[in-house]
Amino acid sequence: MAVTRVSVEVETRAPTGQTNAYVLGSDPALLVDPAARTDDLDALATDRDVGHVAVTHHHPDHVGAVADYAAAHDATVWARTGRAESFEAATGVEPDRTFAEGTAIETGDGPVQVVDTPGHAPEHVGFAVDGGEDGAALVCGDLAVAEGSVVVGAPAGDLRAYLTSLRRVHAMGPDRLLPGHGPSVEGAAVRETAARLLAHRLDRERRIRAAVAAGAETVAGVTDAAYEKDLSGVRDLAEATVRAHLEKLAVEGRIDRDWLRRD
Repeated sequence: MAVTRVSVEVETRAPTGQTNAYVLGSDPALLVDPAARTDDLDALATDRDVGHVAVTHHHPDHVGAVADYAAAHDATVWARTGRAESFEAATGVEPDRTFAEGTAIETGDGPVQVVDTPGHAPEHVGFAVDGGEDGAALVCGDLAVAEGSVVVGAPAGDLRAYLTSLRRVHAMGPDRLLPGHGPSVEGAAVRETAARLLAHRLDRERRIRAAVAAGAETVAGVTDAAYEKDLSGVRDLAEATVRAHLEKLAVEGRIDRDWLRRD
C-alpha cells in the first residue's frame, strides 16, 4: 500500500513547527491528520482520490483541515467510538462512522487497521498498514518521535496508558513508525525508539519520586527538582507532565493522594 507524508506548517508546540499528514492507499485513500490545507496536500488528495478522513487524536495541530478535506472530497469522516462529540467539537464535523480497536478502514489498496494507543490523549489511535516492499507501518501520531519525547500532560494525558501503548508498539515491532511530527523511524530503530521513550519516562518518574521524598510540596517545586534544563517557554508543559506522573504514582499507591489535593 502506498503511504505518503506531507508536512504541513501549523501552529504547534512541536519543535518542527509542522504536523505530518498521511495519505494511505488510493481509490479511495485514507487521509490521516490533515492539520491544515496546502497545495501539496490538495494535489495528493486529488491524485489518490481521498475517500476517508480520520485523525490520530483531537489536538488542534492535527485536525485543522478535517472539515475542508471532508467537504472537498465528499469523504467518509471517522472518529473514535465514544468520542464523537469531542471529535465534532475539535473539527466542526459530525463523524459519519466510528472505529474501535481492530476496525478495518477499506482503501482501494487494502485495509488500514485501527490500533488503540491512548496516553498522549485518551482517544489516541494509530493506523497500521501493510506497506508492501517497505514493510508494515504504523502511523503513530504523537505516540513517538524519532528524537526527543512527546508531552503526556494532565489533565488529558495518562502516563499508565501511554507506557502500555509504547510497550504494545515495542511488541508489535512494525517495520516503520510514521510520527505526527518529524521524520519516520525505521528498522531496528522502531523498537529502540519505543525502549528509549519508556526509559525516559521511567527516569523522569524516578526524579519526581525523589523530589517528593526530599520534601517538595508543590507541582512547581517538583518540576524544579525533576528537570535539569531551562524550562523557559515550556514550563506549562513540564508542569502538566509532572502532574500526570504524580497522578500515576497516586493511582499506584506510591505517593499519597493527599499530596495532590493540597497542591
